[in-house]
Amino acid sequence: MAAVRYYSRSGNTKMIAEAMAKAAGVEAVSVDQPGAAITEETDVLFIGGALYAYGLDQNMKDYLDKLDGTKIKKAAVFSTSWISKHALALLKKGLQEKGVAVEEETFYVRSKPNADQLAQAEAFAKKFL
Repeated sequence: MAAVRYYSRSGNTKMIAEAMAKAAGVEAVSVDQPGAAITEETDVLFIGGALYAYGLDQNMKDYLDKLDGTKIKKAAVFSTSWISKHALALLKKGLQEKGVAVEEETFYVRSKPNADQLAQAEAFAKKFL
């Protein structure tokens, strides 16, 4: 089983999350929405967010704090931003602190993803399914 979780203010990260969810045959769920908690054994969690004021958004921080890492076999992280890829490292760190194995390979798009990048996001997800 796969799951896709994200937080997006501009909608760019949401677009990537939805492309990955399409590949996985699941729904992308924003971490600030009901039903975002991982309550079942999950083979792979695709999780993404962006950098806001040099850190992760508080919604993503709260989500990572509450995450039950024992339910997740591995995670793959993704991000969009205008300036920095640093959110990828912050997401990895938050997951690893919960005992989740995190894939080394990440997916990143600078600014708004185009059709080719959305197809690349689907292909990225399929690698880990």
